[in-house]
Amino acid sequence: MIVLVNKYLLAKGYNGVSLWPFIVLKHPSLKNDPVFLNHERIHLKQQQELLIVGFYIWYGLEYFYRLYQYKHRFLAYRNISFEREAYANEGNLEYCKNRRSWNFYKYIHKILK
Repeated sequence: MIVLVNKYLLAKGYNGVSLWPFIVLKHPSLKNDPVFLNHERIHLKQQQELLIVGFYIWYGLEYFYRLYQYKHRFLAYRNISFEREAYANEGNLEYCKNRRSWNFYKYIHKILK
């Protein structure tokens, strides 16, 4: 995991993004936020198991499906299976050590409103 800070690489409203093997943060203070970093670390695990490109393809397709489903950008984003897994487990700082492969899959059919 390589952590970079660059506010110009992130769109308005985003504080961080995982682009394997990097985590890009908008603000240096986020380097000291273990929960935020864990959320992004979970995405790195997801990216690895889908061979990176597969993650981005699946993420994009699922986002557009959720956007069609919810007709709301934020709800679409929050209901992507990768985000559901990351948000549900970001507070568990041991999660990446104990996480089963393809664990995001169990979050596909759950609905958050």
